[in-house]
Amino acid sequence: MCGIWCIFGSTVDTHQQLPGCFNIAHRGPDCFRCENVNHFTRCVFGFHRLAIVDDIYGMQPMRTHALPHIWMTYNGEIYNFRQVQKKFGYQFETSCDGEILIHLYNDKGPRFMCEQLYGVFTFVLFDTKERKIFIGRDTFGVRPSFRIYTECGFLAVSSEAKGLKGVTVASQKSLKIEAIEPGTFEEYKLDENEKAEFVKKERFHSIGVPPKYDVNVTLTDDVSLNLRSYLINAVRMRLMSHRRLGCMLSGGLDSSLIAALTVQEARKQGITYPIQTFSIGMDDESPDLVAARKVAKHLASEHHEIRFSADDAINHLRNIINSLESYDITTIRASIGMYFVSKYIREKTDTVVILSGEGADEVCQGYIYFYRQPTPEEGDQESRRLCQDLYLYDVLRADRTTAAHGLELRVPFLDHAFTSYYLSLPASERAPTKERAEKYLLRKAFDGLDLIPSEILWRPKEAFSDGVAAKTKSLFQYMQEYAETQISDTDFQRAATLYPMNTPKSKEAFLYRSIFEQLFPGQEHLTPYMWLPKWCGDQTDPSARVLKHYKEQQGDADKNQ
Repeated sequence: MCGIWCIFGSTVDTHQQLPGCFNIAHRGPDCFRCENVNHFTRCVFGFHRLAIVDDIYGMQPMRTHALPHIWMTYNGEIYNFRQVQKKFGYQFETSCDGEILIHLYNDKGPRFMCEQLYGVFTFVLFDTKERKIFIGRDTFGVRPSFRIYTECGFLAVSSEAKGLKGVTVASQKSLKIEAIEPGTFEEYKLDENEKAEFVKKERFHSIGVPPKYDVNVTLTDDVSLNLRSYLINAVRMRLMSHRRLGCMLSGGLDSSLIAALTVQEARKQGITYPIQTFSIGMDDESPDLVAARKVAKHLASEHHEIRFSADDAINHLRNIINSLESYDITTIRASIGMYFVSKYIREKTDTVVILSGEGADEVCQGYIYFYRQPTPEEGDQESRRLCQDLYLYDVLRADRTTAAHGLELRVPFLDHAFTSYYLSLPASERAPTKERAEKYLLRKAFDGLDLIPSEILWRPKEAFSDGVAAKTKSLFQYMQEYAETQISDTDFQRAATLYPMNTPKSKEAFLYRSIFEQLFPGQEHLTPYMWLPKWCGDQTDPSARVLKHYKEQQGDADKNQ
């Protein structure tokens, strides 16, 4: 996890653009470099590094002696870089996974390069010979990327939108910040005056379509065995690190499986230090804390429990929204706990690389509202839609809350090979029913293996922002009460006038939106719509706790305790 920042075709001295670069310094607390491109006075690269692989030679922008005309900077992890290097016979000058991009591009161009990358990434590659710039992003958009492009030939790229707040274009005040679309790369050409001209955007990966790189999994006729093999491989690939590994652990199915597989595969790879696990709650009876204790004991992990209060959430609300660059209610609520977990990890431990269960709900239809899908085909369509928009919501939350504290998050459930196989299974088999719990195929695949306690393997879905609070009062209720004290009825009546796009439907939403507008004026499009459950009628609050099926589940769970 690092922060990348680039300017091409600057209309002012490039040194005047640098303040924006330091807005993303949190993404790379280990070291920083800013470098003008030789013989291109209007082009500059900035890089904040979190050193995970090759502490000595992994600094960026990266160039090689053999191919000095290729300037490359990227944020991410290429898990198969050694396999690809061996397959094509490339000679490396570093031990850094990112060097593979330079060789693949030089070999057969940008599309071939992107198609061979097994991992998560965003990159900017500048070929000074061809005067071409390429910007790309991984299939799910796990690593973030934003850009500003204007008709006057100015192009700016940053890992986060806030990195572009300080850039300047002569004679133009309002600059629209846009996200790079996942699974695509964009091509630009520099003219003789170093102005950037957009050439094309090209898709190289699609969600649900098998990857073109080699995957270390052999398919069988046994679906459960295949799912286990793909997920174990996804975790194994993500153990690539020279820094200490740990796991987020809410005690739910997703994080528990990932933590268990991390412990299992780490031992196989000879990692001798204990894997640290981290859970958070507002008091000792928070559902997530209770469940996570059981899992941690089962795994014999070095477990950490973090507490936070409603006052903590309120006092850090502005920082959280600034980190997220979003005003979506669900995203903000779910980020509060993760923000404080990340803060604790950074301040109290030496763990840097964190694995978590993000993405499973979208891929495996884990949200409670999937019980209401009219048909399995419509459930499949909704699952794929959520996957395509993950970079705007849950993936955004996961990246920003950890990056805010200089950590790197890895998400095995969004492994391209695993997801393409899972989504290839019949829609009817993936749909939850009264008889078959959500994520039934996933649960069944690991049933009877004692990897995690059976009661956790079959634990009903608990929304993260709800699970961190006590059962008697959810986190969202605290936030709603606070919003009532901050937003008057008169202010709320002006919501439609002030915010015609995504007009706030509650005072809580109004509060979040007003803070966002202070921090990112004119960038409301960064949140294209408010996340809400589907097939639930006129639903205005996204919390699972207001859904009938959720209440029925909790009632059954209470009876069984």
